[in-house]
Amino acid sequence: MNQKNKEPIKFEGGLFREISNQFKLIVRLMSDPRINFGLKLLPFISTLYFIFPDIVPGPIDDAFVIGIGTYIFIELCPPEIVQEHRDALSQTIGGQWRDPNDEEGEVIDGKFKEE
Repeated sequence: MNQKNKEPIKFEGGLFREISNQFKLIVRLMSDPRINFGLKLLPFISTLYFIFPDIVPGPIDDAFVIGIGTYIFIELCPPEIVQEHRDALSQTIGGQWRDPNDEEGEVIDGKFKEE
């Protein structure tokens, strides 16, 4: 049995950024027509766990079921399609929020010369 050569997941940007990227990846994979419809049911079924009453009360089991469901979904999707979507997500331009009304920002004064 062949094992996949996988690189460890790198957390660049913090936990919330990784959760956001995982969510974006799942949305992209769900909208990709190359992914089997049966696989697309996994994240949907795991989120239904929120709606119906469960045996163990509390948010920890809900997060665990959703985490496992989405992890299995990504693992069962074809690796080349997952990598394609991860590459597309990593090409987005990062930025930093700056309030345009902030008076403390750096102002550079200059003159425009047209040649």
